[in-house]
Amino acid sequence: MSFRTEKVSELVKKLAAEFLSREADKSSIITVTNANISDDLKNATIFFSVYPKASEGAALNFAKRKRSELKKYVKSKLKMRRIPFFDFEIDFGEKNRQKIDELWNDSL
Repeated sequence: MSFRTEKVSELVKKLAAEFLSREADKSSIITVTNANISDDLKNATIFFSVYPKASEGAALNFAKRKRSELKKYVKSKLKMRRIPFFDFEIDFGEKNRQKIDELWNDSL
């Protein structure tokens, strides 16, 4: 990953977190954990975790419905010729890390 791609990825992660915290209702907590951007900067996948776990499906549907608004928000904050297409995914890597932490703490 190039320096530029890494920088854009971090900025998109920060802006997506700001956008989702502002737009989402307060019935669940959405935490943006990562943003993967393609090398050509055309596509971005934003990974997030949700608390409580039962709200994951609703949060994912909400985020996908807000893609075009997120694109407008990012466009207003970043000076880029082309704003990537955004997609959202639940961060299963983070969920697995949390499960390992729970198992580790239970074994102590």
